[in-house]
Amino acid sequence: MEVLSKPVGSGVDEMAEQVFTESIALLGGLRKLVEYRNLTWLPSLAEAAYVVVLKNEGMKSYAEIARELGITEQTARNIATAREERVKAYLAGEVEKLEEHVAGGLAKLAYRKLKQEGRLGREVRLAQREAEVLGIDWAVHVLARLRGLSFPAGREELAERLGGLVIRDRRVEELLDRLEYPVRTPAELLHGLREAMRGR
Repeated sequence: MEVLSKPVGSGVDEMAEQVFTESIALLGGLRKLVEYRNLTWLPSLAEAAYVVVLKNEGMKSYAEIARELGITEQTARNIATAREERVKAYLAGEVEKLEEHVAGGLAKLAYRKLKQEGRLGREVRLAQREAEVLGIDWAVHVLARLRGLSFPAGREELAERLGGLVIRDRRVEELLDRLEYPVRTPAELLHGLREAMRGR
């Protein structure tokens, strides 16, 4: 009997983080998102990364993905069936209006690139300098833990999901104490945590 094994180091979370990070790289980096005020794309990219990995690596159905991520089956389908080339044309400014799921198309492009280069399932880290400047290291972990959480969210719900995390030598509980509640979106949470780390 042939035994099929998953790639080395191939946890779903790790692969989704790789797809998420590669998606941001395809956009020109997190700094580009900040410049264009598109930080609201981050939660969608994180969600799309999980959908693409669960569909392609986990061989899960749309219904299973929807249950696992706390999204609708239609959202899972829209992400998984987004046409990559149309999304690429949209991002290049060649198409004005797009009916594709942009984050889904990006995640699929990133997934395909990682697969083709043999990097999916292997630990891939951003350069230390870039991670420090952009803060992507902690943001990815926060978003991964928020998977399936409904917003707006209160302090108790966030503390339950994020408990034990240490962000730049500060316990997340300490940072959560500095936020205003309810937190309306994951992007608002990331922004609030960043401001709390800066002492604002």
